Amino acid sequence: MSCMRVDHVVYAAEHDGVAATADRLGKLIGVRPVDGGNHPRFGTRNVILPLRHDRYVEVVEVLDHPASYKAPFGQVVRARSEAGGGWLGWVIAVHDMIKQEGRVGREAVDGNRTRPDGVELHWRQLGVRGLQADPQLPFYVQWDEGTQHPSTSGETHSRLRQLQIAGDPERINEWLGVDPKSVSPSIDLAFVAPHGTPGLLSVTFETPDGHVTI
Repeated sequence: MSCMRVDHVVYAAEHDGVAATADRLGKLIGVRPVDGGNHPRFGTRNVILPLRHDRYVEVVEVLDHPASYKAPFGQVVRARSEAGGGWLGWVIAVHDMIKQEGRVGREAVDGNRTRPDGVELHWRQLGVRGLQADPQLPFYVQWDEGTQHPSTSGETHSRLRQLQIAGDPERINEWLGVDPKSVSPSIDLAFVAPHGTPGLLSVTFETPDGHVTI
């Protein structure tokens, strides 16, 4: 079993806010949105679109809170939403964050949020500054032992099929330390425009009504 896997994809809220944005995406892929709560350390809040195989879409927006200006995650969400919203990036779950801290040269930061039902989620994340500098790069998350994975927050019959990334697979390989296509073989990583503006361009889902690309 690989020590890395694609965990989720992040979509920054459009101008009408996180709830309306998540509702639109949910209707497209046949998934009911679930309020995920606030991230007090990052000055953001999210809505979850659960997917099969322990994955999900995180739709996120900034709060009017000082942390959203200081925390790198709040900064990248604010910038993407102010540019109209859309795909922000992709996230790799790891079992050993210490190894990635050594590779990246920084320490992971703690994250937490409390869902509206009172359930607390805790994790560590790393690499958002890498995403800021080079938006093709995924960032890392390690869920604390005992934390309920966000994909369990609602019912779903849809799953991730493809990520289309403007970027260079060699750069991703260098960042991850492994061949990116080995990370989650069930998801097609399609790299295009290696010399263009980098970033996550589109995501394809397998839904009960067929494949949907957003």
